[in-house]
Amino acid sequence: MKRAAAVLLALLAAPVAASAQQAPPPPAVETAPLPPVALPPELDRVLRDYERAWRARDAGALAALFTEDGMVLQSGRPPVKGRDAVRRAYTGAGGDLSLRALAYATDGAVGYIIGGFARAEGEPDGGKFVLTLRREDGAWKIASDMDNPNQMPRRAPAPAAPPATP
Repeated sequence: MKRAAAVLLALLAAPVAASAQQAPPPPAVETAPLPPVALPPELDRVLRDYERAWRARDAGALAALFTEDGMVLQSGRPPVKGRDAVRRAYTGAGGDLSLRALAYATDGAVGYIIGGFARAEGEPDGGKFVLTLRREDGAWKIASDMDNPNQMPRRAPAPAAPPATP
């Protein structure tokens, strides 16, 4: 249990440490997509239930996939914590979604799934995610969901300088 917790902390701390340095983003590098991995059925259920609820735009069903103290860490938004906050965060969200796993591990009652997401199966990933999981009452629940797009958001152009006065 302690080893899994240390792995999860290291995994989650790396992006925080990297973003704290405020270095400019590296240039885009074209790489081949990572191959998917097959998940055990009990973990695959988490992804398929998430897809179904997202497609149905069912914020209540999405929130039910989370632990009571689960967190959503969306790109460009503050974190939210707790099923009610998760439901509110997902209200009005949804649409086409295909999730694929790139890596996973479990140790006792904790685990994670790292993956990619697209609008439809077979399309290139539009982004990636990390789900940290905790087993509750025999079922895997999402303790945290962090995702972000594969492309940097476009910044609005800087406003034009006012004309010089003579």
